[in-house]
Amino acid sequence: MTERKPNVGLDTLGVGTAATVHWNLQTAQLVEHALQRGEGKLAKDGPLVVETGKHTGRSAKDKFIVRDAETENNVWWGDTNRGMTPEHFAALKADFLAHLGAKDTLFVQDLFGGSQPEHRVKVRVVTEFAWHSQFIRTLLVRPETAELKDFAPEYTIIDLPSFQADPAKHGSRTETVIAVNFTEKLILIGGTRYAGEMKKSVFGLLNYLLPVEGIMPMHCSANIGANGDTAVFFGLSGTGKTTLSADASRTLIGDDEHGWSDTAVFNFEGGCYAKMINLSAEAEPEIFATTKRFGTVLENVVMDPETRELDFDDNSLAENSRGSYPLEFIPNTSEKNLGPVPTNIIFLTADAYGVLPPIAKLTPEQAMYHFLSGYTARVAGTEIGVTEPSATFSTCFGAPFMPRHPSVYGNLLKSRIAKGGVDCWLVNTGWSGGKASTPGIKRMPIKVTRALLNAALDGSLNDAEFRKDPNFGFMVPVAVGDIDPNMLDPRAAWPNKADYDATAAKLVDEFVANFAQFAEHVDEGVRQAAPQTSAEAA
Repeated sequence: MTERKPNVGLDTLGVGTAATVHWNLQTAQLVEHALQRGEGKLAKDGPLVVETGKHTGRSAKDKFIVRDAETENNVWWGDTNRGMTPEHFAALKADFLAHLGAKDTLFVQDLFGGSQPEHRVKVRVVTEFAWHSQFIRTLLVRPETAELKDFAPEYTIIDLPSFQADPAKHGSRTETVIAVNFTEKLILIGGTRYAGEMKKSVFGLLNYLLPVEGIMPMHCSANIGANGDTAVFFGLSGTGKTTLSADASRTLIGDDEHGWSDTAVFNFEGGCYAKMINLSAEAEPEIFATTKRFGTVLENVVMDPETRELDFDDNSLAENSRGSYPLEFIPNTSEKNLGPVPTNIIFLTADAYGVLPPIAKLTPEQAMYHFLSGYTARVAGTEIGVTEPSATFSTCFGAPFMPRHPSVYGNLLKSRIAKGGVDCWLVNTGWSGGKASTPGIKRMPIKVTRALLNAALDGSLNDAEFRKDPNFGFMVPVAVGDIDPNMLDPRAAWPNKADYDATAAKLVDEFVANFAQFAEHVDEGVRQAAPQTSAEAA
């Protein structure tokens, strides 16, 4: 469709190509191309099913930021944000563009990162796979057709899974590379078919740009209650952001990435990217329904080759099986992908130690402490090489996507909580009654988590009786409806109380050791919000 081709072409990148370039194709066209090219197959009820090969999660250690005058003093350099020299990037870019120029077919999407017009960024995404083009078209915000003609990208992403990086020549770690150049406004992704790298690259981009404008970028889901109360759910992959925000009684803003401006919480995206493993119609009906829709893309979901039936319990292709679908596939979504500033903030954690209660109320100082700590269990499959849950701290509940120092985001959060008088909660969607590795120990039932969340969001939980947790100092409800009181008191749920105390003390020590890196960047009130062992508290 020539009318969807913009005036500004690929030549601005210095790309010379004889390829057939498909500009801004829509879902049906992209699915047709993907099927014709053998990139995937249709399942029984219409979704496109694809496999991503050996990369079934993000390649976090293969991501680099070009270290130059723009980034030297603005990026939080370290294990999370690794530097690449301008010289290595120049060599990588030259080889990348040469590889791109040799392709016979390319797909381009012109999209927005961000739903609030005054705070969005124009992103052009060039891919060699049709299904990648469908994925990113689903996950970012789609311009109106009239907006495409004069679309001039501010940033460009080129995704070429067939490109193999050379560590000696390009400064990469392996043949896989994700290289971000903020000065040239260019992101290169090579050597991986995992589509989530594109999505998270845009998130990292906005996390770099928006704090300068005073906008709080957040790794969170968000929804709105009937009374116009917005709730945001912070959490890493696998903690329940997508599941808990897809509540039919509340209006969904989005499931993963948002900004908090003076006037709104706005989605960075136009779609959702949900974990599919063990998905069921009973536990997650809204998300399950999307797997029966044309336009959904399912990654590494096992499908019967004859019947085309899907098996969400089979993890033989990946523990981190995923589904991408437009926001409008979820009932009751925000028309403009935004809502009022928050009334409630929820920090989600999947506690592998079985120490934290299913819900606790936080002071503003405790909220900043837990935000900077970002404790959870790293869930199997979300990163290459992670096969078992393990305790981890990911600052801001999204360290891999935060280019700036965590204190930048923490101070933004603190000021916005104070300005809005927001209620803050810590919710454990992890294990109860023992460690995750203990035979027979299961994760917190979704029904219990939903019941507690509903009580927090409708305000009724504020009227409950609370006790002070002796280790963490936050307030924990003693009784909520017909929920088993032993679930509200994790120590009571453990058969051996001494084992619980020892495990809790170990977790406290891990919190304290991890937070040492932030202590000089926060005020005394936040430092005093640190947990302490029961013996210290006494």
